[in-house]
Amino acid sequence: MPELRLPITAPAAAGSRRHSRRLRRRCRLILLLVLSLALLSLAYLSFSSHANLPIHAMHHGLSNRENLLKWNGQGYSPDVTNISMTKVELEPPKSRKKPHKRYAPCDIQFLPSVDDLVEPVHYGNFTQFSLSYILKEKVLLGNGFFEPVFGGHQSLGDREETYHAKDQTLHCGFVRGPDDYPSTGFDLDENDRRYMATCHVAVSSCIFGSSDYLRRPTKSRIGSYAKKNVCFVMFMDELTLATLSSEGHMPDGNGFIGLWRSVVVKNLPYEDMRRAGKVPKFLAHRLFPSAMYSIWLDSKLRLHADPMLIIEYFLWRKKVEYAISMHYDRSCVWEEVLQNKRLNKYNHTAIDEQFHFYQSDGLVKFNNSGQLPVLPSYVPEGSFIVRAHTPMSNLFSCLWFNEVNRFTSRDQLSFTYTYLKLRRNNPGKPFHLNMFKDCERRAIAKLFHHRTNETTDPPAANLRLDTIRHSYKAETAI
Repeated sequence: MPELRLPITAPAAAGSRRHSRRLRRRCRLILLLVLSLALLSLAYLSFSSHANLPIHAMHHGLSNRENLLKWNGQGYSPDVTNISMTKVELEPPKSRKKPHKRYAPCDIQFLPSVDDLVEPVHYGNFTQFSLSYILKEKVLLGNGFFEPVFGGHQSLGDREETYHAKDQTLHCGFVRGPDDYPSTGFDLDENDRRYMATCHVAVSSCIFGSSDYLRRPTKSRIGSYAKKNVCFVMFMDELTLATLSSEGHMPDGNGFIGLWRSVVVKNLPYEDMRRAGKVPKFLAHRLFPSAMYSIWLDSKLRLHADPMLIIEYFLWRKKVEYAISMHYDRSCVWEEVLQNKRLNKYNHTAIDEQFHFYQSDGLVKFNNSGQLPVLPSYVPEGSFIVRAHTPMSNLFSCLWFNEVNRFTSRDQLSFTYTYLKLRRNNPGKPFHLNMFKDCERRAIAKLFHHRTNETTDPPAANLRLDTIRHSYKAETAI
């Protein structure tokens, strides 16, 4: 009997194929879902590990904990004083780069011209007292080894007294040793000294160690009066002069390179070129003894406005005796300390020594709860300074220089401490200081990059926290 087999019909075969396709589609959907979840997880982990987000603060140190407080709207904690940084905090974040901030100049309403420009009648009504300066130190008998230094040997007791606005004699650079000792530095040619003694308004800058190019002021922006009556002085060492000469900036027979009068400084008082640059930056009243006003600009800037219009706008119109721009990005010294460490601007131990000393003497944070800041920012952009050579302005300049001489050369760390201590010690004797917007600085001076990059400094050799390092007898002169 023949075997009976059921025929496989066409509809049954089609159903089997449809079932197989549905199974494959389901597998692809499941695989796609798993892949999507994996990508979302990776994106979340990458986002949550960003250094500025609050979750990151749970795994790292103080600076990120401060970021967490900022996120919560609480500000900095006034109890935090230790800002030492771990290796993780010092390393830049490896996530995507932040967008580069752009800082533009803003409009300044200068007078249309310097014609008939006259100093206001009541402008000079500032705190009056008499200052003289220690010029020579002599060793007492039996003192042993003694080395004269440019800033002098100032004890902490002497330092404390100088913060009182009164008739006094104080350290302010240019201190010499006994006659049989070598010069302490910043030696100038007598012809240059005589020239600077004739200046009543001075614009100055410096290049040491061939660290920058020569930026000539924009002649079309400088009026004929300023070209004839304002001294433009560029301090430089012999290495810089040789470099500039090889680049075509050769001084003429009178020592001028364009508007700049080149003044060669021999025997720089510090090995650190940035610290040596603080001498002309802060001590214009010593270098230009007859000057009533001075303008300082770093060598990375090119002057783009008339000096007399600058003096009228920043000093006369505001009725102040000292003007400096606030920093474009930071306002608290705590932030400036951390930034100096992150970028290795100076030896970390030296920064900590200085910063802890300032905290112990009353330095507070810019946004300290319960205290209104007395300045619009506690961090200056110190590349541009406009000064009247008044007693209070000269005293502040000496005090600021002495802090840079004693501690680190990072003058932004000592600016607010010096100002607040001077203000605290002299109630009823105001120091009229104006911190103007950084965009105004950008409107009057074009910014360039330095020729060479900055490098990390060794520990400050003259870091002195002792009460008395040397016994000496000071000779003074006005």
